[in-house]
Amino acid sequence: MVVEQTVRPGDLVLDAGAGTASTGILAARKAAPSGSVTCLDLCDEMIAVAREKVAREALATAINFTTGDMCHLPFADNHFDVALSTYSLCPLYDPARGVLELYRVVKPGGRIGLAYSDTPEQPFMQWLTNKIERMAWLIPSLSMGCRAIDVLPAIQHTDARMIMNRKIGIPLWPFRVIIFEKSDHPLAV
Repeated sequence: MVVEQTVRPGDLVLDAGAGTASTGILAARKAAPSGSVTCLDLCDEMIAVAREKVAREALATAINFTTGDMCHLPFADNHFDVALSTYSLCPLYDPARGVLELYRVVKPGGRIGLAYSDTPEQPFMQWLTNKIERMAWLIPSLSMGCRAIDVLPAIQHTDARMIMNRKIGIPLWPFRVIIFEKSDHPLAV
């Protein structure tokens, strides 16, 4: 859904927190033939797995890789047409900073697509989720580093135009999909 609503043919795309490049691969297919994708991840081992996956998909010429921190992106301002982050904001030490970095590196008129864990709406579900997650964090391989976050306040401090803001998924573990566009005359953030 995030790729479908943001990427257009010919776009220069950033997949931030790319992991194994699942989102990057979808974006490269949609941006083809003249667009390209940069997959950024903090973990060199994850990038190695992503490189193998991209080679199997025959997309090596459309996707490049870089190691980096989403809270300090190694790219110039206004560089990409699109920035994507699917389930990569949740484990960040400062998710709001990560979103503002995505905003910074997207060109005016560019699109940012996010998907991340959100808080259940019902109080009982919130209580149950908290209990289960506390237990899961005792076994780190179960938690995968995700936690519910809220980056809407950071987005609202920009002059971005909201395109989509939806909570979807199951009541116990919902996630939020946000797509917004950077203004043609962005404010300094």
